[in-house]
Amino acid sequence: MKSGLLERLKGGDLRSIGRANEAAQLVLKKPELFQELFGGMTDGDPLIRMRAADAAEKVSSKHPEYLQPFKARLLNKVAMVPQQEVRWHTAQMLAYLTLTPKERDRTARLLFSWIENEKSNIVKVLSLQALAGFAQQDKYLRSKVVSLLNKFVADGSPSLKSRSKKILKEFAARKPGKT
Repeated sequence: MKSGLLERLKGGDLRSIGRANEAAQLVLKKPELFQELFGGMTDGDPLIRMRAADAAEKVSSKHPEYLQPFKARLLNKVAMVPQQEVRWHTAQMLAYLTLTPKERDRTARLLFSWIENEKSNIVKVLSLQALAGFAQQDKYLRSKVVSLLNKFVADGSPSLKSRSKKILKEFAARKPGKT
């Protein structure tokens, strides 16, 4: 039985998060609604997809354990949604998952492809941030990410340059292999 949660996310336009914060708060109070909210990220309505992704990211940032059972769907279905607003939040949620080394490699390839191919700088910045998190656990990936960060510091958009500098400072403050 549907709760009407996704109905709250209808209407308006893509410049507004609508009632996404309200939906996130409702799911935080009733975690059993997370499945319905997660399903909204592949809804036929782009407004519902965007707002469901926003709300799901807010919930899973506080409770990554809610997201973990949906790992395969996030990697195989939601990550394939081409809508930039969904990808913004998907990049963030990918970083909340506990992944096997094989899943982390696959996810890193996906994020690198978004950085290379997406038009949205927000998708690129959030993908870069997620990659930086994975790179803390993988020396080979870390060297690839550091190389990319240095490239963006030298010749990236202002948002990519700024985030790259910040991540490089964080890397310098931590020893490789430490999380």
